[in-house]
Amino acid sequence: MIQKVYEVDQMVCPKCGGQMKVVAFITDYAAVDLIIDHLKLTFISEKPPLARVFEQVALMAVEQGAEYF
Repeated sequence: MIQKVYEVDQMVCPKCGGQMKVVAFITDYAAVDLIIDHLKLTFISEKPPLARVFEQVALMAVEQGAEYF
């Protein structure tokens, strides 16, 4: 969905342009909070996509038979 909505490939390294892969998922909320605090990150997000963009993505997913809608 990130790639369809924002038109970016989140699996491309922003530094070298190489292909990245998922090596683990962190599911412990406390661990995630510690990492966010350590990296001094915030939850200020950019402006969300326009509603019409989301509608287009939703329609494309329905046409492709996506199971998550």
